[in-house]
Amino acid sequence: MEQRVHNRELILVAYANEGPVTDSHLKIRETQLDLGSVGKDGSSGDVAVQNLWISVDPYLRHLMKESDDGLYLPSFRLNQAIRSILVGKVVASANPAFEVGDIVSGFYQVAEYAIVPGGDLRKIDTSVVKPSDYLGILGMPALTAWAGFTIVGEAKPGDEVFVSAAAGSVGMLVGQLAKIKGCRVVGSAGSDQKVKLLKEFGFDDAFNYKSETDLDAALSRYFPRGIDIYFDNVGGRMLEAVLNHINMKARIPVCGMISQYNQEWKQRFGVRNLLNLVGKCAKMEGFMSGQYHHRMGEFFEEMTGYIKQGKIKYKEDVKVGLDSFLEAFNYMFTGENIGKPVIYLGPPPPK
Repeated sequence: MEQRVHNRELILVAYANEGPVTDSHLKIRETQLDLGSVGKDGSSGDVAVQNLWISVDPYLRHLMKESDDGLYLPSFRLNQAIRSILVGKVVASANPAFEVGDIVSGFYQVAEYAIVPGGDLRKIDTSVVKPSDYLGILGMPALTAWAGFTIVGEAKPGDEVFVSAAAGSVGMLVGQLAKIKGCRVVGSAGSDQKVKLLKEFGFDDAFNYKSETDLDAALSRYFPRGIDIYFDNVGGRMLEAVLNHINMKARIPVCGMISQYNQEWKQRFGVRNLLNLVGKCAKMEGFMSGQYHHRMGEFFEEMTGYIKQGKIKYKEDVKVGLDSFLEAFNYMFTGENIGKPVIYLGPPPPK
C-alpha cells in the first residue's frame, strides 16, 4: 500500500573548500517519500525511519570539501543528502531485525524521513537514558573522549591534564573522565559562561582563551608543574603554546583542530616548536573513534556505570527543525554553542 509522506532533506549543492559553510552550499530539498515501498523492490533489508534527533559535529566540515585529502570519510556527493549520526523511530520495516516503533541510530541521510539499509542501523535502549544521549554522552563524542584519554593518552592518577575546547561535546567528557581517574584538569573555552560551566562539571580550573593576550603566559600560570596530557581539539596557536609546557613523556592525543577547519591547508597555522616533542620524549598521536569500535562493549559498560552513579554530567545545545542545521553547525566554529549541538526534529520540543 502506498504511504507517501512529505519529506525534507538537507543536500549539498556546492562544495565549501574554504571559509564558513553557507546557504549557498547547503539547501533543503522537499520531496515525497513512499514509506510503503520498503521491501517492494525485492530488498528484504531496508527500514523506513522517522528521524527525531540529528548530531551536529565538526568532522562534517571536512566532508563538505571537494577533496577530503584522505581524511575521515569520503566527501559528500553534490545534490545528495548529507549524512550524520541520527536517532529515529522505525515506521516501516522489511528487515526482521527491526520492528515498527523501535528506536534506532546510525550514520545516514540528514532528513525528516529516510529509508536506510538495516545494516546501517542499531537498536538503542532508552530505558536508562534519553534518545539524544546516543549522540553525545553514549555516542561518538563519548567514545572519542574515552578512547583518546584513556587509551591514546594513557591516563594515570596524578597527571596534569589540559583540555582545549573543553566545553565542547568531547572536551567536557574528557575533563570529567580525568577527575574520575585521579588527575588534575584545566580546560580552556571561548566565553566566561563556558568557563563557569566547566567548573560546575568539576574541572579544577578553566580559563577563557579569548581573554588571554599571551597563551604561553596563561599556561605558565595554570600549569606550574607542566602538562602531562594535552587533549587537543583546537590545534594552531594553542598547540604551539602547549608544547612549551609539556613534561617528559607527555602524551598529546590529537582529536581535532577546529581552529583550522575552515582554511585550505596551505593557509593553516604552522606550529614552530615541534622540536619540543623530541627533547621531552613526548608522544603526539592523532586518532579517530572508529579505531575503537571493537571496544564499544567496554566503553559502554564504563560510561553507563558513571551515568548511573551520577559521576558524569552533560549539556546539549538543542535547536529545533531542519532549518536550524546551518546555524547550529557554524556556531561550533565561532564558539557560540554551549554544549553538544543537536537538532530535534519537532515540534513540539522534548521536555
